[in-house]
Amino acid sequence: MDPMASEVLEAHGLDGSGHIACQLYDNLVYRADLVLGVERAHVKMLKEQVPQASERIFLLDRCNGRDIPDPYRQQRPAFDRAYDMIDVAVKSWLPDLSSESGA
Repeated sequence: MDPMASEVLEAHGLDGSGHIACQLYDNLVYRADLVLGVERAHVKMLKEQVPQASERIFLLDRCNGRDIPDPYRQQRPAFDRAYDMIDVAVKSWLPDLSSESGA
């Protein structure tokens, strides 16, 4: 994880030390109940690559339909902005995820 990303997570009381990056292979998409992409181009590519799972692939920011820009190699404000956008987008999914799990 980028050290700046880790710093932003820590500032919000989150621990990213257990994060492990990996390639997104088709079999991971097949097994997933939900796949959320941060950019429309990612969503489009995944739907083309794994059309059988297209009904489970969505844009993370479904409320505004915006891409969440990758802050890699940028300064702290870009990471803070990405965090804020991700936070809002994830919270918009929580009611649906809770109802799916029976909670």
